[in-house]
Amino acid sequence: MSRITNAQFSIGQIVRHRLYGYRGVIFDVDAEFSQEEEWYENMAQNRPPKDAPWYHVLVDGADYTTYVAEQNMHAADEIDPIDHPLLTELFTLADTGEYVAREMFN
Repeated sequence: MSRITNAQFSIGQIVRHRLYGYRGVIFDVDAEFSQEEEWYENMAQNRPPKDAPWYHVLVDGADYTTYVAEQNMHAADEIDPIDHPLLTELFTLADTGEYVAREMFN
């Protein structure tokens, strides 16, 4: 099992996308970009670095996930619960209001 040591954010953390404004919770972390080149060309419009961490995010109020470069996120100020259909499959909610992964992904 590999550990991501240079990631700014962690699994279970609530984040906000800098460009699009949506909130979400991180459910997996890649040490560097790991999608297809075609995806990068079509989806990564501001061309974030591929050699920095990328995050898999459950989008609040939606039924899809996103793949986001670290530079395009910041920690969310608000701690309101995330609404996503996969949330309870992947996380439990701690008494502190933090999301705790049911299993380790990375």
